[in-house]
Amino acid sequence: MAEIGIGIVGGGYMGKAHSVAMAAVGTVFETRLRPRLEMICASSPDSAERYRRAFGFARATHDWRILVEDPQVDAIIIATPQALHREIAEAAFAVGKPVMCEKPMGTSVAEAQAMVDAAEASGQANMVAYNYIRTPASQFARKLIADGEIGDVTWFRAEHTEDFYADPLAPATWRAEGRANGNMGDLAPHILNAALALIGPVRSVMADIETVHSERPGGTVTNDDHAQIMCRFENGVMGHLYISRVATGRKMGYAYEIFGTKGSIRFDQEDQNAIWLYRAEGPEAERGFRKILTGPAHPDYLPFCQGPGHGTGYQDQIIIEAHDFLKAIDTGQPVFPTFRDGLAVNHVIEATWASSETRSWQDVATL
Repeated sequence: MAEIGIGIVGGGYMGKAHSVAMAAVGTVFETRLRPRLEMICASSPDSAERYRRAFGFARATHDWRILVEDPQVDAIIIATPQALHREIAEAAFAVGKPVMCEKPMGTSVAEAQAMVDAAEASGQANMVAYNYIRTPASQFARKLIADGEIGDVTWFRAEHTEDFYADPLAPATWRAEGRANGNMGDLAPHILNAALALIGPVRSVMADIETVHSERPGGTVTNDDHAQIMCRFENGVMGHLYISRVATGRKMGYAYEIFGTKGSIRFDQEDQNAIWLYRAEGPEAERGFRKILTGPAHPDYLPFCQGPGHGTGYQDQIIIEAHDFLKAIDTGQPVFPTFRDGLAVNHVIEATWASSETRSWQDVATL
């Protein structure tokens, strides 16, 4: 067992989630590496000090360069806006420190590629913080598919739907400005990561991206509200994705349905502790989807609770993520999703925009 000094750049919503996770992960998973909350960075000295006191860090700074270069900081978590991802990551890798970065990587494919190059040249552990795929239920779904339990996959449907901007009278805020803050920059990466994890690389896309409410009180909306994507995976599977921040009534609609030759799987993050499994076996009169509640028999559940059906929550996903990052550092073996896996998401997003703008199918590999 050894201590590892953690530095987090960004103290807002995700900065807090990562701070809580790093404070808890050693106890929950009894990890070999035990995180020490060494330094947190925020945009001003006052906010940095406030986060330090609130989250339990030893020190604070308003300059991310000081955090990256500090000898007591052994690993770095980037929880800043996308525009800062590349510069911080490259600086961290240059001094030989592992990095976990919030999604999506950078503001473009070019920035994401530069981050991958820096990560792989350094040889340091690197991971993108896609937390939803880490629920015990979705990990179980990945295992069912990999083990051939539903046969050959024939079709994949997924959505990431929320309604935080469904009201046309909701004011124009930072969320209404710039492509990176729009629906494709904010929600789409999560469900695209799920598609890549569950089915595999995407070969081509045909997409339609739309701004539903172009004017809001206080300003003009310069980014997108929802999108639909037809896709074909490299393995030949046909797919469809819908992503929306204006899906009235949906709060956390990270959901998917997968058909196979021997069965099917359904999952919805709004009921994250259950998965629905259909097996094409037995008398027809007795067939049907079976609701399976997650429990100690499912991946990464037991460290939290010994009772089936008691469930895990959002913060627990971040703790699982912290465990995976520490494991990658400790073993030297990559843990999904690495920066290269994150780059794959950026490529699909780029192809989606190109498809919507040209009204044509686009090959992901060319963008």
